[in-house]
Amino acid sequence: MERSHLHRQLVLARQTLFDQGYLDEQFIQLEELQDDANPNFVEEVVTLHYRDSARLIYNIEQALEKTALDFNKLDSYMHQFKGSSSSIGAKKVKAECTLFREYCRAGNGEGCMRSFQQLKKEYATLKRKLEAYFQLARQVGPIDTASRPK
Repeated sequence: MERSHLHRQLVLARQTLFDQGYLDEQFIQLEELQDDANPNFVEEVVTLHYRDSARLIYNIEQALEKTALDFNKLDSYMHQFKGSSSSIGAKKVKAECTLFREYCRAGNGEGCMRSFQQLKKEYATLKRKLEAYFQLARQVGPIDTASRPK
């Protein structure tokens, strides 16, 4: 009975991530790659994303602190960050990356600063939500999670 209740909570938590716009189709594609041989595949990919993206966030922060902003360098860093975020289906983060890059192309330093602060909020929120989701998934144990959201 308990496992069934936890499973329903997990399904609801996952659906909520899609309904609230935090995740997109790419997350489902990751889930479809998960199998008995690698039951924690999605969590491992997401963990690697957060580990690797910490370096990019640091690089962007350092570049934004410079007196004369190098918009090409900022755009390059954000391009990498967007690609990494896209690979896990981080929809809101990806959208903020796109906005940041538009500000870079326009040479708008203030816009870059505002967008980066919003990006960090979305990034942290998604990280927190995914950590809770994966913690619940570990409690439930192996299940078939690869299904399209409603």
